Amino acid sequence: METLRPLTPEQLARAEHRLLHPVRGSQMEAAKKRGIDLTLLVEQLRLTPAQRAKKLEGASTALEQVRGIADRRS
Repeated sequence: METLRPLTPEQLARAEHRLLHPVRGSQMEAAKKRGIDLTLLVEQLRLTPAQRAKKLEGASTALEQVRGIADRRS
């Protein structure tokens, strides 16, 4: 199994630039024009893989709690 590592500062800078300043005609530009907030991707890329997993786990737990409340109400 491959070990996930955070991006190097150079990789992060390149990814941020590509997301925040998409090339004309690229899929990133199309996504930006459709209203997708690419800054959210930048925010996630700044986190380590472990931090992203922990954040996802927290969101999953919150969703399970909301579902449980909804089930009890119905």
